[in-house]
Amino acid sequence: MSKYSSSSLTFAIVSFAYLLLLGSSSAQLSTNFYSSSCPNLCSTVKPVLQSAINKDKRMGASILRLFFHDCFTNGCDGSLLLDDTSSFTGEKTANANLNSARGFDVIDNIKTAVEKACPGVVSCADILAIAARDSVVLLGGPNWSVKLGRRDARTASKSVANNNIPQPTQSLSALISKFSAQGLSAKEMVALVGGHTIGQARCTSFRGHIYNDTDIDSSFAKLRQANCPRASGSGDNNLAPLDLQTPTAFDNYYYKNLVNKKGLLHSDQQMFDGGSTDSQVRSYSNNQQAFFSDFVAAMIKMGDIKPLTGSTGEIRKNCRKIN
Repeated sequence: MSKYSSSSLTFAIVSFAYLLLLGSSSAQLSTNFYSSSCPNLCSTVKPVLQSAINKDKRMGASILRLFFHDCFTNGCDGSLLLDDTSSFTGEKTANANLNSARGFDVIDNIKTAVEKACPGVVSCADILAIAARDSVVLLGGPNWSVKLGRRDARTASKSVANNNIPQPTQSLSALISKFSAQGLSAKEMVALVGGHTIGQARCTSFRGHIYNDTDIDSSFAKLRQANCPRASGSGDNNLAPLDLQTPTAFDNYYYKNLVNKKGLLHSDQQMFDGGSTDSQVRSYSNNQQAFFSDFVAAMIKMGDIKPLTGSTGEIRKNCRKIN
């Protein structure tokens, strides 16, 4: 090979590597993405959410759950917010969301306020990410800078949601596998499920645990059975707090409950049932700051799951439908 052709080849390789680097860096999310295009974004989102939580303390948990379920289905792209259309069946009727996913109207109200402040600039996916963080903060949890720059999906998938979102009846190994498929470690899983320190669950989600499992405090099981009859179809939508002690405060009591065999869901108690995650649960039960720190890191990482950026996707005018 001639000296000229060798130099040309080297130049081509370096140029290609540079283009790859440029492409990847341009696709990364940034905490200051809207600093010029919508500088008052966060101060626009928070009061709308604060009003919703003032009316319904449970709403903070519901918004956090929406973000989790959105990110686990084809990435954090706002696909969960889409209503069904003639061309696709959306995610709202997936097993994990049907009759339980809520807060869509709150996201709509936030979107309306943001559109008034910065028309056509901020994605629904980013609004959901900010609202999830603010929900945690407003209920007493840790704060963090949310990475932004996501764009909105133009489609959704009920089948992917059914396959990807962890179920309350699953074993520890199955749960670890679900999180691993999203690039999240077992440690990050244990930190993220700490989001169950707020919110409530329906009887259908915990009936099997309180009647059939042995890894549960008997008095706690009886307490929950009083509002969740054994027979399927009876009291299915009756609610119980995921955290028996402080259901509307973001703290580490969720882990204290697990140590005392008072996890509401089978999947919750699997985190402390003689398995590989026991020591981490016990650590969080004794050290709230450690939980907060790991939760923040895991939330930021979860927010990085397959975002649409650059020219992919769109900025929806209405979070429920594509433009």
